[in-house]
This record gives sequence, structure tokens and C-alpha cells, in this order.
Amino acid sequence: MSDPIETWTDRLRDTAPGLEENRARSFVHDLYTAAQNDLGEEEAEADFEREE
Repeated sequence: MSDPIETWTDRLRDTAPGLEENRARSFVHDLYTAAQNDLGEEEAEADFEREE
């Protein structure tokens, strides 16, 4: 399985060729982490509602 951070970093740099690799990777990492956290919160809320 490929690394989603690397995949999305490459895609971002394709759309913004002047963007430094480290800045692109940092942005993608932060966005990916935030999305994973949001998903975890949604799953926890759904679990809580099912248990009630």
C-alpha cells in the first residue's frame, strides 16, 4: 500500500510547481491528521448514539 502523505504531496506539488517539497508535505500531513481526527470523532459519536 502506498503512503497517502507522499501521494497527496506529489499531487499538490503537481498543481503548485513552485511549492517547496517540505512545505507541501507538512501541509498534507497536517490536513491528513486533522481529517483522521475528525473521522475518529464522528465514529465515536456514532458509537455513543448506537449505545443509547
